[in-house]
Amino acid sequence: MHVNSILQTEKLTLAYGEKIIIKELDLSISKGEITVFIGGNGCGKSTLLRSIARLLKPEGGSVLLDGESIAKLPTKEVARKLAILPQGPDSPEGLSVMQLVKQGRYPYQNWLKQWTKEDEKLVNNALKSTSLMELKDKAIDELSGGQRQRAWIAMTLAQNTDIILLDEPTTYLDMAHQIDILDLLYDLNEKENRTIVMVLHDLNLACRYAHNLVALKNQRIVAQGKPDEIVNAELVQQVFDMQCVISVDPIVGTPLCIPYGKGRSAVTV
Repeated sequence: MHVNSILQTEKLTLAYGEKIIIKELDLSISKGEITVFIGGNGCGKSTLLRSIARLLKPEGGSVLLDGESIAKLPTKEVARKLAILPQGPDSPEGLSVMQLVKQGRYPYQNWLKQWTKEDEKLVNNALKSTSLMELKDKAIDELSGGQRQRAWIAMTLAQNTDIILLDEPTTYLDMAHQIDILDLLYDLNEKENRTIVMVLHDLNLACRYAHNLVALKNQRIVAQGKPDEIVNAELVQQVFDMQCVISVDPIVGTPLCIPYGKGRSAVTV
């Protein structure tokens, strides 16, 4: 196990029925970093994330959490260490923001230990961190897409885990709300040292926010590392089958992918 690794896969093979999605994959995720999975549709990004969260049983190999096989850990113990926000989660009709966020404290409840002041504090902190305190009594289904996504993230924060997994947290959001959500996650990493692992479709946003990129293609990792060390035109061609020019993001200095297709030729200056 790597010294700073908090999550690992060893020879991990994942499948749906007879179709192999991920094959004998070795991956190490460092503690206190933002790791982003990138790749084309159907490459296994979400499947890999689900397996790391113990939502999908491997066909072979294993997932390690703090050096222990996650398959052998009690469910509530896993939920105290790791929270996952799946893509497009659904909530019961009429559920309020406060009621949803309180669900994050479920792993800490049992017949001996009911709701405590600590639970109340963590729920309120989660609402404040996501700027939802004023909306706490509002029904989830009455919120905008960005507000709803923040409510689900607040629930994962209330769970108070060191690791947060998110499957395409910016899907269906406009550009402004995408940046809001990613800025929030970046702050959680910077200020609270949360380890964040997420799937993103937008390569430029992935480069801007990730400490570590994992590029997937054909059931395996084709590149892994810091965005400015691995992202180039050849990688984009290999992973996304797309021609591009790589420039520099003028705001943060990370790689900026400028694609060009077959419909328009490049402008000569």
